[in-house]
Parts: sequence; C-alpha cells; structure tokens
Amino acid sequence: MSTSAENTVIESPEDSAITTTQTDNKPATDYAEILYNGIWKNNPALVQLLGLCPLLAVTSTVVNAIGLGLATLIVLVGANAAVSLIRNHVTEAVRLPAFVMIIASFVTSIELIMQAYTYELYQILGIFIPLIVTNCAILGRADAYAARNPLLPSIVDGFMMGMGFMIVLILLGAMRELVGQGTLFTDMSLLFGDMASNWKITVFSDYPDVLFAILPPGAFIGLGFLIATKNYWDQKEKARLDKLKANQEKVSRRVRVTG
Repeated sequence: MSTSAENTVIESPEDSAITTTQTDNKPATDYAEILYNGIWKNNPALVQLLGLCPLLAVTSTVVNAIGLGLATLIVLVGANAAVSLIRNHVTEAVRLPAFVMIIASFVTSIELIMQAYTYELYQILGIFIPLIVTNCAILGRADAYAARNPLLPSIVDGFMMGMGFMIVLILLGAMRELVGQGTLFTDMSLLFGDMASNWKITVFSDYPDVLFAILPPGAFIGLGFLIATKNYWDQKEKARLDKLKANQEKVSRRVRVTG
C-alpha cells in the first residue's frame, strides 16, 4: 500500500523564513556608484588611461570629439548588453574571442551608419573608427563587468563609462580648438546637419592660429592638464574628508570624557 504522506515534504515556517531572509539579503545594484565610477573615480581616459590613441589623435575640434565619443558610447552600451545576455552560455575557452566579435559587429554597424549619414566626418576620423574594436576600455568593461552582471546594470555601466570617455574627449577637443584656432563648435554641421551651420562661436577675433595646440603634442599637454586637475581635486577632497573625520573623532572623545 502506497503511503503518499510519508513522501510529502513539509516546509516548516523556520525554513521559509530562512529562504526569505536569504533572498532579501541579496545586495542591490548601486547605480549611483556606477555613475560615479564611470564619470569620475574610474574614468577610462583620466584614470585607466585607456583608448589614448584615438583620444589624442582626433580631438583637434569639438565636432571630432563628439563624433568619436558617440561612436564609442554606442559600442560600449551595445557590447555590454550583448555580453551580459550571453554570459552564461559562453565557455571560458572562447569568451574573449566572442567578446571581440561582438564589439567588431557593433563597430562595423557604426561605421556603415557614419558612411551613410556623416560621410565627411567619417573621412576626418578615418581609421580611428575601426580602431574602436581595439579600445581596451570596451573589452575591459565587457570582461570585467558585463560578463559578471545582469543586463540593466551592464547597460548602465557601459553608458556611464562611455559618457566619461566622451566628456574627456569633448573637454580636450574644446581646449585644443580654443587655443589653436580661437573658436568653438567649428563645422558642427558635419555631425548635426544644416541646423548646426551657425553654431560656430568665435571667441577671439583676428586670432593667430597656434599650430602646436592642434597637433598631437598639444593633445598630450592638454590631457596631462586634465589628469593633473583631476588628481589635484581628488587630493584636496581627500584632505577635506580626513580633516572632517579627525574633527569627528575629537568630538567623540570629548563626549566620552565628559560623559
């Protein structure tokens, strides 16, 4: 005679409570930290010093910087999303080749879109669009973050890393264009069409062009200035926090003594 009651597993309230607690204790994704890392703390250009070849080569104007920055951002977001989706279905042996193929697919798509809609800008950026495939910042984020995290955090991480990279590109391009030509937003119509033909701002009239700022040596000096500024700000902020922490410790000691 079959006794189904003996084969029935009854879950006790204690087991349910343990299961619920374990589920509730799962750490939530800190999107504010992802934003802070991408824009400032772990910036690909200023901290990791990745992707410097295109960064230094094409940032002679703001429009070049925006064009390359947008292309890199789109590839970062797309690659992170794709890698996150396949992270549990790719073996260790083919992981990196698969990631490179994904990145190359997105870069090729961006290249074809630029050829179709912004051909003149594509000609200016030249080989540095295909070279996005070799940008260590993209492969690094795919392997270090997207391959280990769910879809949405991976997309946010790719977007913020791309934004951090693009902000540095734009700042460096603006510095070089301003010092080299005395203008800002020259030839923005190459990217945004006829509506941007009047966006050019002449900061200094009758300005003698400074060729040094437009050439690669000017890019090295400009990037060095940006990195030095960030390091100075970080050191100043660290000193402020250390001083605040020391003052709090003094107050807590006084409270213990008087108490």
